[in-house]
Amino acid sequence: MYDVIALGELLIDFAPKSVDAAGYPTLAANPGGAPGNFLAALNKFGCSVAMIGKVGDDMFGRLLIGTLKAAGIETRGVVVDPDQFTTLAFVSLDASGNRDFSFARKPGADTCLTIDEVDEALLTDTRVFHFGTLSLTNDPAREATHQAVAKAKARGILISVDPNLRKPLWPDAQSAKDAIEWSLRQADIVKISDEEIEFLWGLDPEEGAKKLLDEYGVSLVYATLGPKGCYAATKNASVTVSSPTGIHVVDTTGAGDIFGGSAMSRFLRCGKKPDDLTADDLKDIVTFACTAASLSTQKHGGISSVPEEAEVIAKIKG
Repeated sequence: MYDVIALGELLIDFAPKSVDAAGYPTLAANPGGAPGNFLAALNKFGCSVAMIGKVGDDMFGRLLIGTLKAAGIETRGVVVDPDQFTTLAFVSLDASGNRDFSFARKPGADTCLTIDEVDEALLTDTRVFHFGTLSLTNDPAREATHQAVAKAKARGILISVDPNLRKPLWPDAQSAKDAIEWSLRQADIVKISDEEIEFLWGLDPEEGAKKLLDEYGVSLVYATLGPKGCYAATKNASVTVSSPTGIHVVDTTGAGDIFGGSAMSRFLRCGKKPDDLTADDLKDIVTFACTAASLSTQKHGGISSVPEEAEVIAKIKG
């Protein structure tokens, strides 16, 4: 049995390395896609994982599959489509390492996954099923995600969601809100940013977490606060944890996904249901996740930036 199966996008992030006199960037290609980053962190920290998704039968698709395999991620659920091109994302960074995205995805292979291509055996052989909302932007991937989630829930599998809002991929704000609202109502565990909470409801992180716990049926919420850390809560306990200091940020791409995978690895290690977590459990989980995510920002890319567990522990101990 796998610890976690994730469904969603795989893509190449092109990040700027330099800019010429005319303003054109020299770009470095990095493997990415939020679910892949999430699973890479999980595997790095001792969990067995597998991916469901689609890439093109092109150089980038083949590179992505090779990268997933090298990261310890089972790829039998990744379909290679000769008729579509692997999705590409172009990342721009400001002076603080914060990023903005432009996508070559009209369509991209990830949006073309059909329910018939979803490896149903994987949905019966996992403790957790994870997805984000980028697989909800277009059919047929949207319908495939809806049906995969329904099948996982029917089998009593824990559902994990990261909204991972990317506004340029939606026709309008309301479409994004509707899809995110649907995904949150499916979830047992949610990793959501302060910016996403503000986008959805105009609330602060603590109010947003309370809303998810009280109104959406969520059992465990990680409300991330960017470089400030994370507020985490269940109905019985809550903590606020600050990110570590002394981090030289180069690129924040994938940091939220790495937080999510790192937190999930520690949650599974606890061996408890979300409602049974104590404040001390939450503190341990979130401290590890904040530290891993912070360390990842010192390198470019997502999958390639997950730190070693020993490095995370050493940073926590100081």
